[in-house]
Amino acid sequence: MSGSIGGYYKMDDDSNPLCISAVIVNYNAGQTLVDCVESALPQVTEVLIVDNASSDRSLELCTGRFPAEPKLRIIRNTANLGFAAACNIGAKAACEPHVLFLNPDCILSKNSLPRLLHVLEMIPQAGMAGGLLTNQDGTEQAGGRRAVPTPWRSLVRAFGLYRLERYWPRLFFDFHLHKQSLPPGPLEVEAISGALMLVRQEAIRDVGPWDEGYFLHCEDLDWCMRFREKGWKILFVPDAPVVHRKGTCSRSRPIFVEWHKHRGMMRFYRKFFRQEYPGALMWLVAAGIWLRFGAIATIYCMQYIGRLAQSR
Repeated sequence: MSGSIGGYYKMDDDSNPLCISAVIVNYNAGQTLVDCVESALPQVTEVLIVDNASSDRSLELCTGRFPAEPKLRIIRNTANLGFAAACNIGAKAACEPHVLFLNPDCILSKNSLPRLLHVLEMIPQAGMAGGLLTNQDGTEQAGGRRAVPTPWRSLVRAFGLYRLERYWPRLFFDFHLHKQSLPPGPLEVEAISGALMLVRQEAIRDVGPWDEGYFLHCEDLDWCMRFREKGWKILFVPDAPVVHRKGTCSRSRPIFVEWHKHRGMMRFYRKFFRQEYPGALMWLVAAGIWLRFGAIATIYCMQYIGRLAQSR
């Protein structure tokens, strides 16, 4: 991993919006969508909500809270096209040189977005930057700063071999970077979360759009891999905190979400590592992915049966 880049920086108060188009992909986010838009509207030139055929009142709540808001545009898809496809639709409609991909369950603080933009503009080779994703209690979430979970790293994690990292750190590296201390300033990392990505339009034109072969999950890892293959740096900015109410859009259909998450893992490993790793290791990784899905799906089914029994 690369070293720290620069130090902390505090932006001056400025009521002028930043040259940023915010793209928010919505699917049944409810009131959290309103809260997200409210945090973003004062800071950006435009907010583009790309709705994947939501069936709840999230869009109604949003239009009711921001009637005739000129900076707010809603793009309504007639079907749930998936996260990557909706991001691409939003990026094509964006008019600013920087695009903020923001989950509807994220709340921007006042200084986080100016800080992200400052860091991105300070380093011309940086294609994207992400902030510190936190829980509502202020603790850091996993995913905001990541090492790529290669097949070997995933096996190390699955079998608990990361405990040997203190003896052989290069061999038994733990890709969960949020367990490390926060760096003193912006840091180059291998990947950030699609929940919060500030991206240069120039880099998008160079790298290409999100891979729409992913429906949900792992498309952000894919994009980060492709950015780095094209020579663009990816930055984690620790003094740009954003509260992430994780899972708001996925609670109603957990098995559906887990299916696409594990399917995305398979696509990611096959796309980037099939030629680099022995077939036996890739088979072992695939078996682990689907065994994990089976275990998680079984737990959800048992919980659902338990709730049904209690309601009788």
